[in-house]
Amino acid sequence: MEPLKFSKKGQDLIKLYGTMAIEGFDRTDNTHVEVAYSDFQLRAYRDHIRPTLIKHKISTVLDYGCGGSNWALHGFDEKTGQSAIEFFNLNNAYRYEPARDLDERQNVDCVISFDVLEHIFISDVPSVLRNMFSYTSKLLVLNVACYSAAALLPNGENAHITVRPPAWWKGMLDSISVEYPNITIFLICSPGFKNSNAYPEWSANDWESSNTFVINN
Repeated sequence: MEPLKFSKKGQDLIKLYGTMAIEGFDRTDNTHVEVAYSDFQLRAYRDHIRPTLIKHKISTVLDYGCGGSNWALHGFDEKTGQSAIEFFNLNNAYRYEPARDLDERQNVDCVISFDVLEHIFISDVPSVLRNMFSYTSKLLVLNVACYSAAALLPNGENAHITVRPPAWWKGMLDSISVEYPNITIFLICSPGFKNSNAYPEWSANDWESSNTFVINN
């Protein structure tokens, strides 16, 4: 596995997120949220993500930066009452959340990470992405928020500490994906709350097998 070592600032951030997970957090509208990061962020995208997982024959998933997500809990899909494992027809789902001392990282078919990377200190982003790549054999599914959060860190700063435009994240992933040419990337960027755009799936192998030198994806 690609080793993951956070910078000093990254380590300090994890402690702040750990405090928020226990004590809740203040918002920019001067209200306080008691239960932090308990939503299953993937739920809003489930119908969009399922065809991708089925196409790539995904049976195992690692939820990287899972927050309070529970893949075995019934009701993930409101229509059927299915859990996320059932809805996506998975054999197993594992979770990683350093702010909650939860680490089930292991080799899987697909690493999924929703609303995580914008919480990573900018110097640690390449290392975190490489760590994500190193655990998947087929697919990396990412959703990144590209706007400031309503949540505040305990020190008063915005909880989305690395806010960059979608093209910045695409370029970062383009650069790192050449080190993992067999992995397909599905990137969703959200310029605003409930405003998301997906890039076409790609892998570095696609570029190499192209008949052209110009690569537009």
